[in-house]
Amino acid sequence: MGSLSGTVALVTGASSGIGEAAALSLAARGAAVALAARRADRLDALADRIRAGGGVALAVEADVTDRAEAAAAVQRTVAELGRLDTLVNNAGVMLLGPVVDAPVEEWQRMISVNVMGLMYCAHAALPHLLAAAADGPRKVADMVNVSSVAGRVARNGSGVYNATKHAVGAFSEALRQEVTGRYVRVSLVEPGAVETELAGHNRPEILDTIRQRFADMERLQADDIADTITYIVTRPRHVAVNELLVRPTQQQA
Repeated sequence: MGSLSGTVALVTGASSGIGEAAALSLAARGAAVALAARRADRLDALADRIRAGGGVALAVEADVTDRAEAAAAVQRTVAELGRLDTLVNNAGVMLLGPVVDAPVEEWQRMISVNVMGLMYCAHAALPHLLAAAADGPRKVADMVNVSSVAGRVARNGSGVYNATKHAVGAFSEALRQEVTGRYVRVSLVEPGAVETELAGHNRPEILDTIRQRFADMERLQADDIADTITYIVTRPRHVAVNELLVRPTQQQA
């Protein structure tokens, strides 16, 4: 894969899972990496790990559902690391269950994080990504929006999660059309079942159902999706990977 030396990446949801793995992968390719999430202790530990490997890292405690905090995370990245070439919009939450008698607060949380948080970060980052594409070392910039197979396939029991991830897909494609002529690439990554903390926030009865569904499946690892993200952003300037669906080999739907 190509070098990202001289570039700066901001990764949201960087305190664990795909975000943590993506930050490590991008740093290994030479990018300076800003790490955004709510759990400051985990961000500090990850930043120390990147620095110990010779990389540059900045921990930014932020809740992307707060528009001001999302914008401040972008501004701090640019102020302290000098620019912004890559945004990995990874922060997300998955709260499954039937629509009938659902706790509506779970819906509100998913929409706040998966849709509005992603849009807030995108909005704040776009001027800097456009500037990087115009005069940066690679003459191209990237926004990678992490969706899900749930953004393609609706399933009984995940209706609102499906809705949020379909929204991410629609937003990403419209934005891609808007800015691709200016060499800002907008890419959608749709992971299938990945072994991360994502499912752990569900109610116990829902978590049991999820565990049963994937009990005999060799799930993807966070590094698998980080590798996918790194592949996308290291393509030559004239190559844009618009969308990648990545499932475990055993996952049928």
